[in-house]
Amino acid sequence: MLGPSQQSIEPSYADLLRVGGFGRVVLGTLLARLGGQMWGIILVLFVLQRYRSPSLAGLTLLLSILPGLIFSPVAGALLDRQGRVRLMILDYLVTAGLTAAIVILSLAHRLPPPPLLLIVSFLGVSNILSITGTRSLFPLMLPRNLWDRANGLDSSLYSLTTVMGPAIAGVAVARFGPEAAFVVAAGVVALAAISLLGVREPVARAEPEGSLIGDAWAGLMYVVRHPSLRGLAITLFICNLGFGVLPVGIPVLVLRHLHGSAATVGQVFAVFGLAGLVTGLIIGRVNTEGRERLLIAGCIGVQGVALALLAFANALPMVFVLAAVVGGAESVVNVGLFALRQRRTDPAWFGRAFAVSMSLNFAGLPIGSAISGPLLEHSLTLPLLLGAGISSVSVVAALLLIPGRGPAESR
Repeated sequence: MLGPSQQSIEPSYADLLRVGGFGRVVLGTLLARLGGQMWGIILVLFVLQRYRSPSLAGLTLLLSILPGLIFSPVAGALLDRQGRVRLMILDYLVTAGLTAAIVILSLAHRLPPPPLLLIVSFLGVSNILSITGTRSLFPLMLPRNLWDRANGLDSSLYSLTTVMGPAIAGVAVARFGPEAAFVVAAGVVALAAISLLGVREPVARAEPEGSLIGDAWAGLMYVVRHPSLRGLAITLFICNLGFGVLPVGIPVLVLRHLHGSAATVGQVFAVFGLAGLVTGLIIGRVNTEGRERLLIAGCIGVQGVALALLAFANALPMVFVLAAVVGGAESVVNVGLFALRQRRTDPAWFGRAFAVSMSLNFAGLPIGSAISGPLLEHSLTLPLLLGAGISSVSVVAALLLIPGRGPAESR
């Protein structure tokens, strides 16, 4: 059984937080995501300020994510074998430590690009443990009738951190420099580790039936052969490939074309999150069962139009409005995605299937960022329009490749 009986808990946000241990997991997740959002913005601004290279910024962003995506099948098997909470704590401590190492090396003027890329790559491998651990932990702690509420809260927590993280990071970088901002981010992630100390695993660890690599391969094959998870992977890969332009494109647009500051960059990303926060809490009150595919396709379409318009933005107010549209639509996509993945995955496969599925879904983003970096050296309009065109393909993919219903798959 995956938690308390469904009859014992009313489906409300307040009762969600009364489930044993869930409040502390929510706090740890909030702190970790806040630190992560700060870290991503600080990293891009750090590279742009210290190395003055959008291409290196795109490559750095790619290596902060891609190694973890490659490692994800093994990470999923480890989560099922060793438990989620302990590996999440381990990742948070590693992240804080390596971020401190970046600061020390930078201040000592001993951080050329190769060591930076190596550290960032190692962090990418470590971070997949906590990212996947959180998403697979929520449904294991809660009864099924609370999943929509939890998904709404999950999406809103993510959006809240995208409001606070970039804003704090932008101000910290503008006033104190990127090294000081990195120290703040490391401290927040360390607090996330502390908040999870003593939290019990909701289910017993799975007894290994084969090798770690064998379990990892089985998880990959489960996703590849699963119609819904396979359709999600293709759809979200294409979508994120198109939207990979934003992490580097927004700073370039604001700093170079609209002559804003690092603080303004943070404010734009904060608007993405604020819109997502409100939308996530609203959509979390809606029963999404049977509607997930249409929610995903429709809101990706809205995001694509906004991305195309961003290519012609010539004033900061227009950028803020379009950021709100993209952020709100993204929150709906996420809730639909979380709900569909939870309902159509066997709970025994949550760790492995979620790790592989999340990684395949997200893999397009760092690749899109790496491709966009060199293009942004010469043009802003072209990569944004290219991203919008690619994302429109994912709307068709969602409607054609994701089954409308999959009751047999949830067994």
